Amino acid sequence: MAECAVVADELLGSQREHVVLHGDAHHSNILDFGERGWLAIDPKRVTGERCYDYVNVLCNPDLKTCTDPSRFARQVDIVVNAAGLERQRLLQWVMAHAALSAAWFLEDGEREEADNELAVAAIARQALG
Repeated sequence: MAECAVVADELLGSQREHVVLHGDAHHSNILDFGERGWLAIDPKRVTGERCYDYVNVLCNPDLKTCTDPSRFARQVDIVVNAAGLERQRLLQWVMAHAALSAAWFLEDGEREEADNELAVAAIARQALG
């Protein structure tokens, strides 16, 4: 978590492409409404770096899925190419977000869930090289 905190501090101090974010764009919040199409629900309406809204694609939907290194690498490539993001920066945001999520779990006394989030951070750190 300490390394993730350093990364988060650096990212927050050097934000790029500052936009309005959904803030919680994950698999359970993007739904198919039939004729209305795919819609995002439960927005947090925060502002920040555009890259941040893509983090949950890599950190969800479950631990087995998001901690598979092959799947993680493929997803990173897809997100980077489709969204035109900088790979290193996206991976750093994954580290920052995973540690934040781990802190929330720790606050609720859920150590196992926190460790799961930190496993995602470790995969992102490893992918940074």
